[in-house]
Amino acid sequence: MGTARRASARKDGAGPLRSLSILREEHVFARFKQPPTETVYVLLRLVAGLMFAFHGVQKLFGFHSKFQPPLGSQLWFGGIIELVCGLAIALGLYTRCAAFLASGTMAVAYLQFHWKLALGERFWPAVNQGELALLYSFLFLFMACRGGGKWALR
Repeated sequence: MGTARRASARKDGAGPLRSLSILREEHVFARFKQPPTETVYVLLRLVAGLMFAFHGVQKLFGFHSKFQPPLGSQLWFGGIIELVCGLAIALGLYTRCAAFLASGTMAVAYLQFHWKLALGERFWPAVNQGELALLYSFLFLFMACRGGGKWALR
């Protein structure tokens, strides 16, 4: 009687091999159901870090820029922070510290050079041209809280 059940189970395709193949198919599709948050975060970290570093290169070396701040000025130190922190963030090297420093630098840049605590029209980032500084500040604050993530050098 046991052999008859096994034979009928094999004919129906409801045996243990069939259930394993269903589980395997569900596992394959489960990867597509989950969003690739880690991979996208790494791309965000890489692109934002390299763009930030490029701003530092512009300030320090005058690359694609007509303006180069005097050596030792506040803008010059900002350029060093942008270059070093940008590269560290892109590589995922001490990401939390680098992103926290970059976030604070951009907060100071926004408050001191863009907003200037003005009310009226100058209050809005689109008017005072501080959108990028404000966006970088909050983006790097998020990265400081989240860390390097996958594929970071640590």
